[in-house]
Amino acid sequence: MGEAANRAKAKWNTTNYAQVKVSVDPKIAAAFKTACAAGGVSMAGVLSQFMSEYGAAAKEREPTIPSSLSTRRKRRKATAEMASQLEMIREAETASHENVPENLRGAEAYEATEDIISALDEAIGLLGCIY
Repeated sequence: MGEAANRAKAKWNTTNYAQVKVSVDPKIAAAFKTACAAGGVSMAGVLSQFMSEYGAAAKEREPTIPSSLSTRRKRRKATAEMASQLEMIREAETASHENVPENLRGAEAYEATEDIISALDEAIGLLGCIY
């Protein structure tokens, strides 16, 4: 390849690629180089594929905010709706708790219902503090 072709290739590489410097234990680097050579693949190719797959997977893990929560007003409304639903659940749980027969009032399920009602009260209070 001539000098002009080398310059053109270097210019193209500079425009289309980014260099990433990685410092690793020499034993890891040697093992990686050996594995790539044995597999007939380039180290840059393996690392590029890994970075591409890792980046795509990370993008999938990113939480997305739905447009229904895009403004403070919408979030306040959604919070109020959650509090309202929790209040309905608490009322239903309280009614169920009050209607447990006398002979079952010492059972684990009865006591668990008391804990549920208490947790719902706390959650409703916390939602009231948000907005």
